[in-house]
Amino acid sequence: MSTIRLNITAEGHTEERFIKDTLSPHLWQFNIYDIYPRKVKTSKDKRKTHRGGLISYQKAKNDIETWLKEDNNKEARFSTMFDLYALPTDFPKFEESKKINDPYEKVKFLEKAMADDINDYRFIPYIQLYEFEALVLVNPRNLEFEYMEHEAAIKQLEKVLENHKGNPELINDGRETAPSKRILNVIPEYDKVSAGASIAGIDGIEPLKEKCKHFKEWVEKLEKLSVSCS
Repeated sequence: MSTIRLNITAEGHTEERFIKDTLSPHLWQFNIYDIYPRKVKTSKDKRKTHRGGLISYQKAKNDIETWLKEDNNKEARFSTMFDLYALPTDFPKFEESKKINDPYEKVKFLEKAMADDINDYRFIPYIQLYEFEALVLVNPRNLEFEYMEHEAAIKQLEKVLENHKGNPELINDGRETAPSKRILNVIPEYDKVSAGASIAGIDGIEPLKEKCKHFKEWVEKLEKLSVSCS
């Protein structure tokens, strides 16, 4: 087997931490030990490079392409962890994607558009349906670990999950109905940066794969890297 190095461009701190704390230990079981997440570059001044927040596709593309050149090795693979919710409008084929009603078809369409635009066989794009908090809502009960005495709020979130057939990836991208908005509506003190990654990762990767089909497809691609690249 080849020794694979996996570089993942994360939308923000929460995704970066989730990759470090939850996804990486899972992938170690599949002989993928070198996993390097970093937040997407947003700007640079004389003093430092600023990272975090997908505000422009072109900026993200430049950052990814720079990394592809910096690690121009056949054993390196690259991926992303971006949200479909509030995806920048300069994303490739963004306007065309609006005509696609099925969320799974839409996100695959956009991922292919991104892969075609980056045009490097080592690049495996991933866009989260609809945002990171879908992983938190796989089991709303886990919010109790950070936000005690919110029984009524957690029951409301469990009802939201039930109304979406137990599939958090179907909780949509409306300004007031996206996963993070649903949580904030009932737990205003919810903080994605300080708590989101740990709550999503409490039970490990397998429960997330069980309820999130698109997330599962991405993780299983990564699990197979050490074999497919050997």
